[in-house]
Amino acid sequence: MPAKLSNEYGSITIDEHVLATVAGLSAMECYGLVGMASKGATEGLFELVKRENLTKGVKVYTKDNSIIVDLHIVVQFGTKISVVAKNIIEKVKYNIENLTGMEVEKVNIYVEGVRVQK
Repeated sequence: MPAKLSNEYGSITIDEHVLATVAGLSAMECYGLVGMASKGATEGLFELVKRENLTKGVKVYTKDNSIIVDLHIVVQFGTKISVVAKNIIEKVKYNIENLTGMEVEKVNIYVEGVRVQK
């Protein structure tokens, strides 16, 4: 269900795919993130998705005027996972709220793997 904003001039509808793209690009700016993870064909295994398919690792849910974002990520080995997750949450929340004017209720981080960055 797309996000919808209304004011005295009319209404704006923002597709969840747009919100997922903003969330994915915002997360990719954060230090310690190798990339987004997408569930592969094999049960329970995740694969790193290419930059042009970032939204495969992002799920966005809209409810009234609030947004919930689920991010499936792969972090860089040697980084503190809690700090990386906190930075991603803050960045995603800030960017979505600034770009849409809507409130981000939650950003859930699912760490699907750890990789050595080349």
